[in-house]
Amino acid sequence: MEEYSYFDEDPKKGWGFIAAFAALMLFTVMGLGIDVDEYLQHEFLNIPRWYFYVIFSIDALMMISLVLMFFYRKIGIFAFPVLLVLHFFMHNYYLSTFLYTDVTNLFLFTGFGMLAIIPKWKFFK
Repeated sequence: MEEYSYFDEDPKKGWGFIAAFAALMLFTVMGLGIDVDEYLQHEFLNIPRWYFYVIFSIDALMMISLVLMFFYRKIGIFAFPVLLVLHFFMHNYYLSTFLYTDVTNLFLFTGFGMLAIIPKWKFFK
C-alpha cells in the first residue's frame, strides 16, 4: 500500500518550526527564572532546599527535551509535556503558586508547537 502524505514537508526546519521552538524555550527559561527567584528567597519563604534540587532538575530536563525535539528525537516530544505538567503541579502543590508561564508553555506546545511538529513527525527518530 502506498504511503499517503498529507503534508508536503521536507526535513529542513522552516521559520514556523524555529519560531515554535524559540517560544517554547523562552517560556521554559522564564519558568527557570521564577525558580531562581524563589531560590533566592527560600529562607524567607521557608522553602526546603531539597525542593530546588528537584525543580532545577526538572527545568534542565525540560530544556534538554526541547533540544532533543529540535534535533528530531521523539523522546523530546513525549518528555516535554510530562515534565511541564510535573513542574506545574510541584509549584501548585508545594508552594501554592499557579504558574502562568507553565500554562502558556503548555498552550504553545499543544497549539503552535504541534502545528509545526506534526507535519515533520515522519522525520523524528
